[in-house]
Amino acid sequence: MAAPSAVLQSEWTKVKSVRSTVWTLVSALLVTIVISGLICLLTATQWKNLDSNDRLQFDPTSTSFSGLWLGQLALIVFGVLVISSEYSTGMIRTSLAAVPQRGTFYASKIAVTGVLALVVGMATSFITFFVGQAILGSHSTSISDPGVLRAVFGGGLYMTLMVLFSAGIAMILRSPMLSLGILMPFFFLISTILANVPGAKKVARYFPDQAGSKIMQVVSVNDERPYGPWAGLLIMVVWVAAALIGGYVVLKRRDA
Repeated sequence: MAAPSAVLQSEWTKVKSVRSTVWTLVSALLVTIVISGLICLLTATQWKNLDSNDRLQFDPTSTSFSGLWLGQLALIVFGVLVISSEYSTGMIRTSLAAVPQRGTFYASKIAVTGVLALVVGMATSFITFFVGQAILGSHSTSISDPGVLRAVFGGGLYMTLMVLFSAGIAMILRSPMLSLGILMPFFFLISTILANVPGAKKVARYFPDQAGSKIMQVVSVNDERPYGPWAGLLIMVVWVAAALIGGYVVLKRRDA
């Protein structure tokens, strides 16, 4: 029987030894910071051209996270690769032979993935916020203003949950191509489109990304979502829990 500490060490070694997984996290950080910074710069330079309604709805905190829509692409890829790369190479058989306790194996893999995502997510969130506010200048907000620290901290939690959701789906599907083929269109097309369709947005607002992103919002003018920031994050947690439980059930019942 493999000791949990040894399994954790093994999973950490797997992650850091595969360059593609490491670089996806680095890419998530860099892309989010750069794109957010550019959008903040564009906003600051075009401020005088905004009408009164746009200025009323302006949320400097949310604007500093505007590059996350692209940065989360790398987060999704990371969550998928950490799980499904062993299936695509056939190494999953060796891993399960070495660690026959599938619950311990799965928990260790998710724990390592979650901790890495949390560290990178928090670093990305705070750096992105401070860079964005520096660029916004006189139109910026402060970390001490009401709701701002919650939004910045919540941004790191959102990124972590996005990775864990992707990992759970990847364990269910056990294929990197199939997992990415479902997750990418869902988050970048289906969720966004349905959220803007009158007849469907009442359902789309409960999708994991739509609900979870509420935590990063401070100014909520004209926001029709019927829940608050923490309730939105809780909805996302339920999605993540369902994905992770589904992944465990599949791992437990199916052969490698």
